[in-house]
Amino acid sequence: MTGVYLQLGYIDLAIASVLLLLAGGLSVAMNLGLEKSLGIAALRTAVQLTIIGMVLKILFALVSPWWTGLAALVMVMLAGYEVTARQTLKLKGGWGYSIATTSMIVAGGIVTILALTTAVRPEPWYDPRFALPLLGMMLGNTLTGVSVGMERLNATLKREKIAIEARLALGHTRRDAFRPYVREAMRAGLMPIINAMSAAGIISLPGMMTGQILAGVDPTEAVKYQILIMFLIAGTTSIGALMAVLATARRLSDERDRLRLDRLKDGAR
Repeated sequence: MTGVYLQLGYIDLAIASVLLLLAGGLSVAMNLGLEKSLGIAALRTAVQLTIIGMVLKILFALVSPWWTGLAALVMVMLAGYEVTARQTLKLKGGWGYSIATTSMIVAGGIVTILALTTAVRPEPWYDPRFALPLLGMMLGNTLTGVSVGMERLNATLKREKIAIEARLALGHTRRDAFRPYVREAMRAGLMPIINAMSAAGIISLPGMMTGQILAGVDPTEAVKYQILIMFLIAGTTSIGALMAVLATARRLSDERDRLRLDRLKDGAR
C-alpha cells in the first residue's frame, strides 16, 4: 500500500470549488456580507499554495541550509504579521509585531530543530523536505495561540483598568497586579491546541495523518507521526504564547509599576 496515492486533476478542484459558490450564495441570501471575503480568501488560497508548491519543489532540489533558513525566516515574518493583522487592540510602534515574531522564532525554532535532530532525523537534518513542513505546522498553530493570548491580555487589561490601578496604588507590584490576567490570557491561548488534542482520533482525523493515509501510508504509522506532531505543536504553542503574553504584559507597564494603556491603539487593519 505504501507509495500508492490518488492524483487530483483541475476538474476535481473545480468540482470542490462549487462548495465555495454555495457558501457565497448563503452569505448573499442571509445578508452576511462575507461573499467578497470568501472569494478573496479562496483566490489567495489557490495562488499562495500554487506558488509555495513551485518554491518547495526548487528548495527540495537544492537542499541548502541557507535557502532553507531564508524560507523559514520569511515564514516566521509573515506569521508575525498575521498575528497582529486582525487584532482589535494592538501595541503601538511595531511592538506587537516584534513580540509575536520573536516568540515564534524562538518557540518554532527550538521545537523544530529538536524534532529534526531527535525524532525525525533526516539526513541532512536541515533537509527542506522535512524542515519546512514541520516548521509550517508549528507556526500555523502557534500563530493562533500567540494571537489569541495577546489579544485577550490587551482587552482584559483595558477592561480591568480601574481594578489594576487600585491594586498598584495599594502597593502591589505590576507582576502581582497582572498575574490573574496573564493566566487568563495563557488559558485562552492554549485552549485551541487542547481542544484539538482532545478531539483528535475521536471527532477528527488531523490533517497530517489524513494526508499520509491518502498517500498510502499504513494508518498505524500515520498515527505515530500525528501523535508526534500534536505533542510538538503543544510545546511550541505553550512556549510561544508564554513569551508573547509575558512580553506584552511587560510592555503595558513600566519600571515604576504603572499601567501603560497609552501604549495600545484601537482598530484592526
